[in-house]
Amino acid sequence: MKKSDFFLDRHTVRSYSPAEIDDESLAAMIEAASHAPNTGNMQWYSVVVTKDASQKRLLAPAHFNQPTVESAAAVLTFCIDLNRFEKWCRISGAEPGFENFQSFVAGIIDTSLFAQQFCTIAEMNGLGTCYLGTTTYNAPQIAEALRLPHRVVPVTTVTVGIPADDAHTGGTWRLPVGAVMHREFYAEPADEKIKEWYAPIERESQHFVDENNKTSLAQVFTDVRYPRASAEYFSKIYSDMLKENGF
Repeated sequence: MKKSDFFLDRHTVRSYSPAEIDDESLAAMIEAASHAPNTGNMQWYSVVVTKDASQKRLLAPAHFNQPTVESAAAVLTFCIDLNRFEKWCRISGAEPGFENFQSFVAGIIDTSLFAQQFCTIAEMNGLGTCYLGTTTYNAPQIAEALRLPHRVVPVTTVTVGIPADDAHTGGTWRLPVGAVMHREFYAEPADEKIKEWYAPIERESQHFVDENNKTSLAQVFTDVRYPRASAEYFSKIYSDMLKENGF
């Protein structure tokens, strides 16, 4: 297999076997993941590893009780962590000035790179992973469950485990490279070209359109999965938490 084929064939795994992952293996993968690029080598991130069944049950409602939370061998909550760095600054006679949006952007990028590098390492070791986009929806609830201090904010969650025998295999549909790669300048695509790019996923997902009584897959995204009202509601929750944490 060519190295590039590994990534073309990768897929999200939501169904896991009951087997556990030992603490040493998890620590080794997290250590390797921490070598991802980051802003100024300040390493504004931490990850909380949840393996205890009762703790996973505590986290599950914040992720709308997705089965993958309790079935995974471990739930990893990746967080922006300014708490550690700012304390180091102050005990070293330096006054940090990171209570701003720019620092939040740097932190969220670096935390995301850390999380993705972990996923790649885990998958290269034969494990399955699943990102949970629900982390920013209920971040205060997650922070309470994990006892996160001031200046530590959840960004994303990854479940990890040994794939179950019936776990999905094979790559996942993606837009063709011509849709996402632009040469020298952004090339505005024609409507017909956009329709062509999305046609495969529309055919593959027609059952979602039918069961939701919609006329297009786009309407499933805008009206059912990610409606404006929900986005605005959860945006306020996360925005309020960021303000409380000085961003």
